[in-house]
Amino acid sequence: MIYRIFTLFLLTQILYSQQDYKPWIKSERDRYAKTIELSKIQYDGDSKIDITYYGLDLKITSNPNYLSGNVTIGATADTASLSTCFLDLRNALSIDSLLINGSPAMYTHSNHKINITLDRTYTQGETFAVKIYYHGVPGSSGFGSFEFSSHNGTPAIWTLSEPYGAPDWFPCKDTPADKADSSDVWITVADNFTGVSNGTLESVTNNGDGTRTFLWKNHYTIAHYLISLAITDYYEYNTYFHYGQNDSMLISHYVYPESFNSIKNVLDETDNMIEVFSNKYGLYPFINEKYGHAQFGWGGAMEHQTCTSIGSWGTDIVSHELAHQWFGDKITCKDWHHIWLNEGFATYSEAVYLEARSGKTSYDIKIKSEMSYAKSAFGPIWVQNISGVDQIFDGARSYAKGACVLHMLRGVVGDSVFFNIMKTYADDPSLAYGVATTEDFQEIAETVSGEDLDYFFQEWIYGENYPKYTVNWTESKISGNLYKISLTINQSVNTNPKFFTMPVKVKINTSAGDTVVTLFNNALVQNFEFDLIGKPLLINFDEGNWILKTLSTVTDAEDISKTLRYSLEQNYPNPFNPSTKIPFQIPGAEFVTLKVYDILGKEVSTLLNEHKPQGKYEVEFHPSNKNLSSGIYYYSLRAGDFLKTRKMLFIK
Repeated sequence: MIYRIFTLFLLTQILYSQQDYKPWIKSERDRYAKTIELSKIQYDGDSKIDITYYGLDLKITSNPNYLSGNVTIGATADTASLSTCFLDLRNALSIDSLLINGSPAMYTHSNHKINITLDRTYTQGETFAVKIYYHGVPGSSGFGSFEFSSHNGTPAIWTLSEPYGAPDWFPCKDTPADKADSSDVWITVADNFTGVSNGTLESVTNNGDGTRTFLWKNHYTIAHYLISLAITDYYEYNTYFHYGQNDSMLISHYVYPESFNSIKNVLDETDNMIEVFSNKYGLYPFINEKYGHAQFGWGGAMEHQTCTSIGSWGTDIVSHELAHQWFGDKITCKDWHHIWLNEGFATYSEAVYLEARSGKTSYDIKIKSEMSYAKSAFGPIWVQNISGVDQIFDGARSYAKGACVLHMLRGVVGDSVFFNIMKTYADDPSLAYGVATTEDFQEIAETVSGEDLDYFFQEWIYGENYPKYTVNWTESKISGNLYKISLTINQSVNTNPKFFTMPVKVKINTSAGDTVVTLFNNALVQNFEFDLIGKPLLINFDEGNWILKTLSTVTDAEDISKTLRYSLEQNYPNPFNPSTKIPFQIPGAEFVTLKVYDILGKEVSTLLNEHKPQGKYEVEFHPSNKNLSSGIYYYSLRAGDFLKTRKMLFIK
């Protein structure tokens, strides 16, 4: 969903003969059993009914702030015998009457639920319609489920229901798992305002009493939290997405009049974004309706179906919300535990668009930024506690680390297979315009790639943290220009999993040219040997930066026990932002601590606190992850009896 502006701000501050491993995968799956049993999700939404339709007919005023009207809900019995059901609506709103199939029905409204006695007993598959007349001042929970605000002195009214805010303003079944087949929204407002919602604008009626009614019709399945309202004195700016020689789709931008000139450039970029994502993921999912934006008063954005509500403008945020039309709107996470299927996919798509527009370098810079942020994530990507909005929409975890998972999957399976996975997932007949879990996406990924990826999804979605590698390598001459490399991969012990299993690309620069090998690393400490032509000069572990990780590389290409000494070098770059590297070396195996202190001597970060073999090291420091302010800091290395401190300057 939601693109939170403080997340955007933080991300912009943080810049920056092959061995066949497939036989390993089966044994790895056997070794790595699932350690987390998914619990059944118990929502307030009534599991005995299936929602087929929402029709909202609402009159909204800003002086006074008030909502009145009715909502029609189509439903199907989803149990053998149904005589009662319930819907969700906050107590702050008052119900005037309730009808079943046009006739008055018995109900109670308490504890934010409408308990309904049906007109008869319904059997599995039978349909009925509930119509609820109600009024009041809607509440505003979460990110602002229903807000009466203003812009430039003019009233502005808007909604943002994700994740639990829809019952603040209309009766519904409050779960993303149950999508309606279609929806209609009638918005009656003062005649100097425009009411914007999902789908196509069917009519605008002048009521002759100083109000107008806007009818918006959505013809596609829709999750209840994606139904939206946006009301003010909008300036309408229209462009078109041309997807065929004679075919085009309307792109409608409803923006504050005072904002238009400053944001026109990014509005005009939207059609190119739709083209890029249509090429990568399949044709825009709601091609028979529209896409567009409705400016609102929240400092981020929300991917309301066919009409993103947006309060902050820029290439990343516009592309993020657009990508949600495929991942979040067309396919919706079945429950909030799996929110990364919405947010991680949309965040990764920001990089996909930058790559298409500006090239691979822009993609790499974006991914480095997401990786830096993702390292501060706490807990598994699968959200354990979905009771709190901030837990669901944790920027480092659901967004940045979720995006990194897709980047890493691309590295595992390759470019063409990866984008085939994404397109196949978006078009899968059992998922398209429906809901999905991580296991659904995993199944698609495995089917398309032909690989068993259980190890990958288990450690990255249900595991925690990321691998911390120390790589040692030596070379020895065999004969002539033929050399042998011995390479050892060590991982610091993690909690869940104990270590990470990943294929790793290693690039070796030699006197005869460059060679890339892929090593399947599936042990805490693992040795590899291989022969190659040319004297090895340099090794680049994880060529292409495909793995979320930290890395220290030690070379024994010469007798380092004779050439190394204790030293702590000046960090570089210095001054720095967003990160810097701290080089040091130790001549023998030692327990090493490397810590950072502020100017008052208070410890702000422990970068190393572990046993290290002899060698040369570089440790990266990311002060933005610690929310540190600009200024002078000190870093201190202790190894045995050796202790040295140096100064560095961080500038935001």
